[in-house]
Amino acid sequence: MPHRSHTPIVLEPEYIEGFRQIYEEKIVFNQTLGLKLTGVSPNGVTARITMRPELVGHYAYNRIHGGVISAVLDAMGSAAVMAALAAKHMDEAPAKRLERFAKLGTIDLRVDYLRPGIGDYFDIHAQCLRVGSRVGSSRMEFMGSDGTLLSTGAAAYIVS
Repeated sequence: MPHRSHTPIVLEPEYIEGFRQIYEEKIVFNQTLGLKLTGVSPNGVTARITMRPELVGHYAYNRIHGGVISAVLDAMGSAAVMAALAAKHMDEAPAKRLERFAKLGTIDLRVDYLRPGIGDYFDIHAQCLRVGSRVGSSRMEFMGSDGTLLSTGAAAYIVS
């Protein structure tokens, strides 16, 4: 069997900037959460949120609310699917690929809370496992500032 060299797909700066605008600015709830993307590629997306008093779920421990964790994991899972979908359609212009976001919706979301969310900031990683013509799936991790895994998520999204 011949060896194929696989050239990695690189998303254009124009696409990345549009992607960032959608996730950090146009989705106002993500703005409320303080979601800031730190990396976007077809292989996965990363982000960070900084702990603030508005995100506290347990006042005695200054622990982040589980709903914040769930919302952030959902946002990042969809972002991973969007990035993989963009890589699948590199024949389209960046603006056209960004329009695909309008059809994206959460079908299923599962979150496992492994440890209390206490820290100054949290890093989130998400990877698309598969993107088909109708459904995409992803896995997500929510980590403390020391790198400790605090929560995990898995989700499915409609993409058409």
